Amino acid sequence: MKRVYITTALTCLVIMAAFIGIFRMLNLTGGKDHVKVGFIYDNDESTPYTYNFSLAKDALEKEFGNKVEIFTISNAMDDEIDEPIREMADKGCDIIFINGYSELVMQLAPEYPNIQFCQTSYMDMSKVTVPANYHTFKGEAYQSRYVSGIAAGLKVQQMISEGLITEDQALVGFVAAYPTSEVISGYTAFLLGVRSVVPKALLRVSYTHTWSSYAQERSAAQRLINDGCVIISQHTDTIGPAIACEESTGDLPVYFVGYNQSMSEVAPATSLVTSRICWEPYVLSAVKAVLLEKPIESVVVGNIHGSDVSAGFDYGWVEMEDLNLQVAAPGTQEAMTSAIEQLKKGNIDFVFKCGYIGVDPEDSSDIIDLHAGYIENKNTSYPTFHYMLLDIITVVE
Repeated sequence: MKRVYITTALTCLVIMAAFIGIFRMLNLTGGKDHVKVGFIYDNDESTPYTYNFSLAKDALEKEFGNKVEIFTISNAMDDEIDEPIREMADKGCDIIFINGYSELVMQLAPEYPNIQFCQTSYMDMSKVTVPANYHTFKGEAYQSRYVSGIAAGLKVQQMISEGLITEDQALVGFVAAYPTSEVISGYTAFLLGVRSVVPKALLRVSYTHTWSSYAQERSAAQRLINDGCVIISQHTDTIGPAIACEESTGDLPVYFVGYNQSMSEVAPATSLVTSRICWEPYVLSAVKAVLLEKPIESVVVGNIHGSDVSAGFDYGWVEMEDLNLQVAAPGTQEAMTSAIEQLKKGNIDFVFKCGYIGVDPEDSSDIIDLHAGYIENKNTSYPTFHYMLLDIITVVE
């Protein structure tokens, strides 16, 4: 009997030794047990853009628990971001996410070769040579902008059908920060979504020339409302436009289409729907890559452009949320779902394919005929459509 016990004990020891060996081998090839992650925000979480980005941090904590130690710095201005980066490096961060648009990040990355820098893209990255530890990413927002335009168009059509406005009064407005291709691409896709329902709809754009100013954004929205816009959307960073719609005192209600953060709480009577970029898929995958000690782009699922990555509805990088069924026109959810399914299947060429001519606002000789279409985010995560569509989009001061 003793021999049986001895044999059994020896067998157990052999098995344990084998497991230990396998574990050590996996530990050597499978990466780290713990990583330090930094988040540097250009604003704070009270603003829609940064709040939306911070949801990725929350998802990270939920997904990896005590495997990650997270540090955050808010209100880091683009031209002063070197200090926050060095602070994160001093804390021993293995990977740092930045939602600002500073070129200093790419310049500083070579000083810290053991840190992975992941920044939201701010220019056409297909033309840029970047450090090995520098990465960019962004959801393909034109897709969700187009779908939000469908929701807006159906609401405008309902107002026309009910006799509240005429087809000639089908005017929508957009509060925009700057005339960058990212902003122009977004509001163009939005209008084309509207015009897929209401072919005579026109868009008026008011620039604030700042990303984040409650007073200027609300004032710009009010100016568009005074001009007769019945729906307002935005590519700026405060709740100002939504408040302007909610508190409008005109004869007609003015509905609001949000971006990045639902406005249903601050504008419950007028908020129609919200489109948002989902940062979670990239952030979770990038941290997983660092844990596994693998290249980020080998783990992230999306459209890979070198060290730059983008995706749309197909990989959950953009989404629609908080459709207000008390406000939305009948059939809105079904129409949105139908468009999203097409985009998920990779049928994306219809968004910017239309019978319009576009002109670069900074170079009148740069003209595009959209009868042949335009594929956005083809080679880069940063939107590149930068043309103003003649006769149907007007910039107002």
